[in-house]
Amino acid sequence: MTDNILYALALSALAGLSTTIGSLIGISVKRVSPRFMSANLGFAAGVMIFVSFVELFVRSIDILGLAKASTAFFLGMLSMFALDFAIPHQYMSEQATRKGEVVDMKRTGLFVALGIAIHNFPEGMATFTGALDNIRMGVAIAFAIAVHNIPEGLAVAAPIFAATNSRKKAFFYSFLSGLSEPIGAALAALVLYPILTPAVLAYMLAFVAGLMVFISLDELVPASRAYGFDHTAILAVILGMAVMWASLLLIG
Repeated sequence: MTDNILYALALSALAGLSTTIGSLIGISVKRVSPRFMSANLGFAAGVMIFVSFVELFVRSIDILGLAKASTAFFLGMLSMFALDFAIPHQYMSEQATRKGEVVDMKRTGLFVALGIAIHNFPEGMATFTGALDNIRMGVAIAFAIAVHNIPEGLAVAAPIFAATNSRKKAFFYSFLSGLSEPIGAALAALVLYPILTPAVLAYMLAFVAGLMVFISLDELVPASRAYGFDHTAILAVILGMAVMWASLLLIG
C-alpha cells in the first residue's frame, strides 16, 4: 500500500506540473495555432470522458451498485459546478477583448493562474484516488489531466510574458498553478489513508468520475469549440477516446 501511495503522489505531481509544458510553449513562440489549441482541448476531453465512464464509474458500480455509485457521481459533478461557479477560470480562447476594451495582460494571467490552481486541487485528488485503486487507472487519469493542463499552462504564461517580457515570471506562475495538484493529492493521502476501505475507495472513484465529466463538458469541449474549428474539436474528442481505449488495452 505504501508503494501505491508513493506512485499515486508521483503521478499527481507529473500531471499537475505538465502546466510547465504549456508555459514553455507560451514563452517560446509568438503565436500558437488556434487549431492546435482546439484539438488539444478536445483530445483531453475525449480522454477524460472515456476514462471516467469506462474505468472509474464502472469500477464503482461493481462495488457499490448503480444507485450508490450514481449518487457519488452526481455529487462530484455538483461539487465541481459549485467550485466553477464561485471561481471560474479561462482558457486562451476566452481571453479575447471586446472592441475598444483595454485589458491588463499581467492581471489577466495572474487571475487565470489563481483560478487554475484552485481547479487543479481536486484534480490532484482525482489522480491520487485512481492510482490508489490500481496503477493502470492512475496512469490513465494522470495522462488525461496532463494533456488538458498544457493549454492551462499556456493560458497563464502567455499573457504574463506579453505584459512583463519576463520568461522567468511567466514560467514561475505557470509552475505555481500546477503545484496545487500534488498538494491536493497529498491532502487526499492524509485524509483517505486512515479510513480507506474498498467501499470508501469506490465512492471516491465515482466522485472523481463526476468531477472529470463536468470538467470535460463544461470547460474543455466549449473551449475547444470556441476557436471556431467545430469539426476539429469533435474529431479530437473522438481521437482522445480512441487513444485512451487503445492505451488501456496495451497496459492490460
